[in-house]
Amino acid sequence: MTSPGIANWPAPARLTVGIVSAGRVGTALGAALERADHVVGAVVARSPQSRSRAARRLPESQILDLAAVAARSELLIVSVPDAALPTVIADLARSGAVRPGTIVAHTAGARGVAILEPLTALGATPLALHPAMTFVDSDDDITRLRSACFGVTAADEIGHAVGTSLVLEMGGEPVAVAEKARPLYHAALAHGANHVVALVSDAVAALRIALEQSAGEGFSAIDSDPLASGVPERILGPLVSAALANVLELGPSALTGPVARGDAAAVAAHLAALGAADPDLAETYRAMSLRAAARTDAPSALIDVLTGSTPPRGDL
Repeated sequence: MTSPGIANWPAPARLTVGIVSAGRVGTALGAALERADHVVGAVVARSPQSRSRAARRLPESQILDLAAVAARSELLIVSVPDAALPTVIADLARSGAVRPGTIVAHTAGARGVAILEPLTALGATPLALHPAMTFVDSDDDITRLRSACFGVTAADEIGHAVGTSLVLEMGGEPVAVAEKARPLYHAALAHGANHVVALVSDAVAALRIALEQSAGEGFSAIDSDPLASGVPERILGPLVSAALANVLELGPSALTGPVARGDAAAVAAHLAALGAADPDLAETYRAMSLRAAARTDAPSALIDVLTGSTPPRGDL
């Protein structure tokens, strides 16, 4: 996917790339850059899992130490856990291996280019390139980069042009994110993606309990085993997928269900059932329902149920 007006952006020269380290994100970016004819010459891979991943995704790259990878790289991708980033940057600066003119790009979502100052002072070109995508260590990681947006932060127009070109070459869509906006940008992504995982996991758990309560009813017309593996996921899958597609297209107006209808009795029954199954899950439902109600013209009776002014009842 390319952004309007920059489809013909000039590609950078072929670069020798170094990856620090061979995690899910770093190796996916390395593989995507190699598809664009850059060369990943070397990677840092210390754990057995990282070495295995590097061998699988970047089989022609050498596994070297940090200074050696930096010394031979024109583009250095620093893709380490956020908490480790300051230490790795400090180690690179102390090593003296980063040459002036080296493009150094980190992938931390909440950080901009200020954290790269020790390397910028040595003449490096700093970039923050964050792919707005989840990585699960499968071949899909690399494929998904072609449809992902990247948050791009640079120190100047030259850096922004370089970052934009690299993202386009990987098949992604570059989106400029200001240095000061990086924490909010990353919080939005974490809230939207990570919390969906927690939310759907809770829904699967509650649905599994409901199906367990339904087992043994003896309705022979229903062929599927309610306790069979994957039944809750198959029930929820189409519903959740449709809800996601609808909200991305329609915004908050896509909201449906008892909160959207202002059905206080149904919500009270939900809270009672969830409280019996898992009190923590009931509180999560209550909090999310309050957020949903804030986007509707919710009646006072519903707000009273959600704030605890009216105790939940088990009858509809």
